[in-house]
Amino acid sequence: MPTVADVIIKTLVNFGVKRIYAIPGDSLNPIIDAIRRNKDIKYVQVRHEEGGALSASYESKYTGNLAACMGTSGPGSIHLLNGLYDAKTQHVPVIALTGQVETELLHHDYFQEVNLVKLFDDVSVFNARIITPDNAHYLIWKACREAITKKGVGHIDMPVDILMESCKEEDLSYYINPVNYNPGGLDEAVNLINNRNKPVIMIGGGSRNYRGEIDEFAEKIGAPIIYSLNGKGVFNDTDKKVMGGIGLLGTKPSIKAIEKSDLIIFLGTIFPYTQFLKNVDNIQVNTNIDDLNKIMKANYSYLCDIKYFLDNINVNEKDKKFYQEMQDEKAKWSEDMVRLASNHKNPIRAELLTDKISKKIEDDAIIITDTGNVTLWSNRFLNAGNNNKFYFSSWLGTMGSGIPGSVGLAFASGKKICGLIGDGSFAMTVMELITIKKYNLPVKLIVYDNSILGMIKLEEEVMGYPEYGVDLYNPDFAKLAESIGITGIRVDTVEALDAGIDKFFKCDGPAVLDVVTETNETPMPPKLNFKVAEKYVTSILKEKLETKD
Repeated sequence: MPTVADVIIKTLVNFGVKRIYAIPGDSLNPIIDAIRRNKDIKYVQVRHEEGGALSASYESKYTGNLAACMGTSGPGSIHLLNGLYDAKTQHVPVIALTGQVETELLHHDYFQEVNLVKLFDDVSVFNARIITPDNAHYLIWKACREAITKKGVGHIDMPVDILMESCKEEDLSYYINPVNYNPGGLDEAVNLINNRNKPVIMIGGGSRNYRGEIDEFAEKIGAPIIYSLNGKGVFNDTDKKVMGGIGLLGTKPSIKAIEKSDLIIFLGTIFPYTQFLKNVDNIQVNTNIDDLNKIMKANYSYLCDIKYFLDNINVNEKDKKFYQEMQDEKAKWSEDMVRLASNHKNPIRAELLTDKISKKIEDDAIIITDTGNVTLWSNRFLNAGNNNKFYFSSWLGTMGSGIPGSVGLAFASGKKICGLIGDGSFAMTVMELITIKKYNLPVKLIVYDNSILGMIKLEEEVMGYPEYGVDLYNPDFAKLAESIGITGIRVDTVEALDAGIDKFFKCDGPAVLDVVTETNETPMPPKLNFKVAEKYVTSILKEKLETKD
């Protein structure tokens, strides 16, 4: 008869889990051995449990399927939480298994005993401890099912003595019946769209699989397309309809399109920064009922996927295309960005670096960007190709997600991964480079090495505080990569930049490009509501454009 550990791993396999990211520990020994004996699942050894949880989160972001991570009793499981919150906030299914001390030692203040069920309560859509072998199969089945159906984290706490006991398998096949959407009310939406002259389409991560349908719809109603962070890469940024991102990291054409609009159509997105949106008629389409009317009240909201909505909404074609009206704004913004990216003075400017990366990166590469100023540089200056996909920690916004996130994306996709990472973020999870090397993953990482926490510096200054506590002491990241066996390239002058980037992209296997960039480089938001910030940013932009040479 199989053990509880065997049944847990077999259930994960039945739910489509391909691998589990973990570090071994004594409370996990039975389940590690169950993985060893099961040929349908792979154990991936990470160097920190936070990295494992982030890898699982990004794997699930890419596939939409259940991914798994694991931590041993006490500190090992505590480390999982940051990555699990990334999964929670982006509504992706992840199963988290945590080791626990023996049941007879619970509540005895035993070594490494932590109340993990209590600790994981907020991050989980399902949260339970296995207390007898008899309910083990049901609990792991339910945790997986809830994670998938509710798009979140399922957590199972596993006392080590229970894992070793025999377990009866039940007939708990996993079924989800297909849903025949019948949202109704499309006539009202049709009338609203037909009677508006300047509609705007806003897309997010939920639109990734529907580029063709959205493109046809946008062309028909003449709508400019703007995107939240998760929507970058759905369309080529050079498409005439695409105005770019919206928000603090976005573009001026997207702001202008919103200001002029008389209708916003939200497709697969919720956007928290309502100060960048106009209080105007809007239609919302989402597969998650909790996300409808969450940020702002919709005139009409539809619980269905984007394809169903677009296949069944029969609107009139508009003769006058609003996106054509926006072409001058887009051209002017593009000219400003080209000017900013043409500054060839030393130290290397982040805009120049990102523009050069954009011109060299493979059209089918998956791109991951860490949190900080680098998020803005990639959003503004890295043009999405026809087959690029972009991934961020867009809702949690955790620093340090880039390296472990690239691990999960590489395992899930089998494609080349390119990461753009700030030096502060890189140092947080740098030891996951060992994981990249150990499994020879096709990951290339660019470090924006400016020796400062640039976004925090900007936030301090915008709020009227002096810069403090943001300077960084950095190692030579290229040499650090080389010590692990990964190709490391360091560039510290504009004159060496092209050759360094060429060598970086041409080398076989994983690589790190450490680029020393301007410490005081300041991003320029498209719009800020604070008067002091508006004045500050305006002066920065003027200085940038006047001194580019």
